[in-house]
Amino acid sequence: MEAPVRLLQRGLDRLHAAVLPWRCLLCGAAGAPGMDLCTACAKDMPRNHSCCARCALPLPVAAAACGQCLRRLPPWETAWAPFRYGWPLDRLETRFKFGDDLAAGRALAALWRDEPVPSERPALIVPVPLHRSRLRRRGYNQALELARPLAAMLGLALGHDVLVRTRDTSAQTELDRTARRRNVRGAFQLREGAVLPDHIALFDDVMTTGATLAECARVLKRAGVRRVDAWALARAPAR
Repeated sequence: MEAPVRLLQRGLDRLHAAVLPWRCLLCGAAGAPGMDLCTACAKDMPRNHSCCARCALPLPVAAAACGQCLRRLPPWETAWAPFRYGWPLDRLETRFKFGDDLAAGRALAALWRDEPVPSERPALIVPVPLHRSRLRRRGYNQALELARPLAAMLGLALGHDVLVRTRDTSAQTELDRTARRRNVRGAFQLREGAVLPDHIALFDDVMTTGATLAECARVLKRAGVRRVDAWALARAPAR
């Protein structure tokens, strides 16, 4: 399923380069083929190769479970976050999420597509939803915009409306772990009539404490989903 999509993407990249050459969003140099980033800036993105297999927390040495997961297992089975949230990826993410910069989102999606994917694929990708009021203000759901090209490349179904955010929760940014869990408790529900497979990957842009993904995972597990994985573009280091 992946090969035709990759061939189409290469064709589109060649057309784009002929009409409008790629330009690096970070340094202004010529972009790498099919990228709004140059080769050097793309290589500078902090990869998350050494992490906790259960929650993707960056670690000095990879482990099956970090201390936090040993104390309290998250409600998902495995996590995949190919990048660490840090410079210069955080600059692109901020521009994409809060600056209406869809080109930055396109660059992040292109980076994600080039990373090795988990061997066990879900049947469905479910992006974390925004509340309708925040969606109106922002104009797009950053998790959905990142999920679309990855789902297409992997040949996976995309459930953009499986979950509904019922409360416009406060921003999680300045909250501690306990406050984050409290903030999103009961904030999501399953869309009426949603058909769920046995294996789903929840999808978000950045995982900090995992509180939002955990709340969504609980909703899916209560609905009978056997396996839920957590996928995020980047994982924040422990604070």
